[in-house]
Amino acid sequence: MPRLWRPELPSSEITPEGLYLRRREFLGGGAAAATSVALTLAGCKPRATAPDESTLLTLPALPEVKPGPFGTSEERTPFKDITTYNNFYELGTDKSDPAANAHRLKTRPWTVAFDGEIAKPQVIDIDTLLGRFPLEERVYRLRCVEAWSMVIPWAGFPLGPLIKQLEPTSRAKYVAFTTKLAPDEMPGQKTGALEWPYVEGLRLDEALHPLTILAVGLYGRVMPNQDGAPIRLVVPWKYGFKSIKSIVRVSFVENQPPTSWNRQAPGEYGFYSNVNPEVDHPRWSQATERRIGELRRRQTLAFNGYGKEVAGLYAGMDLRKQF
Repeated sequence: MPRLWRPELPSSEITPEGLYLRRREFLGGGAAAATSVALTLAGCKPRATAPDESTLLTLPALPEVKPGPFGTSEERTPFKDITTYNNFYELGTDKSDPAANAHRLKTRPWTVAFDGEIAKPQVIDIDTLLGRFPLEERVYRLRCVEAWSMVIPWAGFPLGPLIKQLEPTSRAKYVAFTTKLAPDEMPGQKTGALEWPYVEGLRLDEALHPLTILAVGLYGRVMPNQDGAPIRLVVPWKYGFKSIKSIVRVSFVENQPPTSWNRQAPGEYGFYSNVNPEVDHPRWSQATERRIGELRRRQTLAFNGYGKEVAGLYAGMDLRKQF
């Protein structure tokens, strides 16, 4: 991807403002949750008030979640940070908006439609779907394009076995995902921040990879609404925006499907969106990242550290052009 422009500005102005404010709060001993300036919407608005950790810890525990493969042993990001510092534009563009607006989202009843180029199209109730597969805990890194990262203990199940049950046809080359469209429950959908509903996509072999999971919880608890309840995609070697939240439809298609951020800014967000420290975003470097809770920046890992497992998926591709 060509580097169109990189401002010569202090790091505090290149790093998302919310993260910069967090650094100031750590240095000063402050405990208030930080927010970032909206990336798309202009103008000022009041800071949203997020629930405290004691409220979030009342979420029901998920039964029989067993350790899964592939996880990292890195220190986990605290539950409070994972649930109060979020990108979920359907619930607001400030980092604290999703937690403040999460109570509006209704996650029952909930169904997911599976259609397109499959032998067994069907609409499945979320609880029926959960009953099909044993839940695993996968401790995965989450790397956001704004150069911040977390380590999250997701609870979920691999997408691959579900896909095989649906029996894709020979014409199924890609998997397209769609988020719930409900502006009354998701106030961000009343704005022009993105074209709604949010959509994402993977190549079929990416979706079948054993690292790719459908997550329904974190830290052993039911998924908080602000993190994508009741079911979301997690693709750990890609930037976080690829891991679409609150999924209601999964379609198997022959041609590369549209994706929300690529549609919004195709020069900045490619279809593949693999973590590549050698390819800068046009407005900031991707070479380093700041782990939430840390003061020092760290080097960004190719494929977010999962290159051994997934690099073979992209053999022969130019990952600067096919970003």
